[in-house]
Formats: sequence, C-alpha cells, structure tokens
Amino acid sequence: MNPLVITSHADFEQYLGKEIGVSDYLKITQEQINIFADATLDHQWIHVDVERCKTESPFQTTIAHGYLTLSVLPYLWEQVVDVHNSKLTVNYGIEKLRFGQAVTVNSEVRVRCKLTSLVNLRGVSKAEILATMEIKDSKKPAFEGTIVFLYHFVS
Repeated sequence: MNPLVITSHADFEQYLGKEIGVSDYLKITQEQINIFADATLDHQWIHVDVERCKTESPFQTTIAHGYLTLSVLPYLWEQVVDVHNSKLTVNYGIEKLRFGQAVTVNSEVRVRCKLTSLVNLRGVSKAEILATMEIKDSKKPAFEGTIVFLYHFVS
C-alpha cells in the first residue's frame, strides 16, 4: 500500500471531510504485549498470564493493553499518510477516545483515517483526524478517537 503524500497545508485541504485512507493490518503478538507490560509496569494478569486467561478470562486468552493499541497508531498512520516538507511535527492530542472492544492476542488491527478538521494557525497546520482502529473479522472497533497533529510546513 502506498501512503498518501502530503507536502503542504493546501495538500491536506483537498481531503477535508474525507477518508484519507486505511493502513495495512498489524498482528498483535504476546511478545509485544509482554514487552509493553514491562515498559509500562502494567503486568495485569489479563495481559500476561496465558494459562490463567484460558480458564478465568471472558476472552479465554490474553488481551492487548488499550494503550498498546493506541501506541501503534503512529506506525499505522505513517502507512496512511507520508508527510513531507514539515520541519516539525507535534503529536498535539487525542480527543474523545473510546475503547470499544478488547484486542485479543494474535488479532490483526488496522487504522482507518478521516480528516475532520484542518486549521491554519499562523503557518502551522492543525490537523484533526478521526482514527478508527479496526480488528480483522470484528464488527466493533478496538477504539475510535480524534488524533491531533501540528505540522510546521516549510514555506
């Protein structure tokens, strides 16, 4: 899949109110979950105890941390959009984020992106993207929220 190339505020404007694209699927493995648990000090059994999950979890397997699914968003976003000509990009925020469904181990996820707002703040482009993380073969998304980036395009 080739990402959409954006080089300026004007390029972004063409997609206002439209779906920008969809990333490839990414498999969430137990190794990723364990590494994330170590990095965040969140070793709750529902994420890391494979044997206990088989008998006690409503999912009967481990699940990814909600924040792990969120943390792969930049990787998936780069598959959707390749921004050139920006001297600085800032992750400005996430608004109205809702986790809709747990991501079980070995599930595949992807992100679907729609540009919902674009504002020129004295030469800085503030882009708001509705990001929906889909789980392969599932009707409910893992999460949905508006991610906000600031792009400092070179004039």
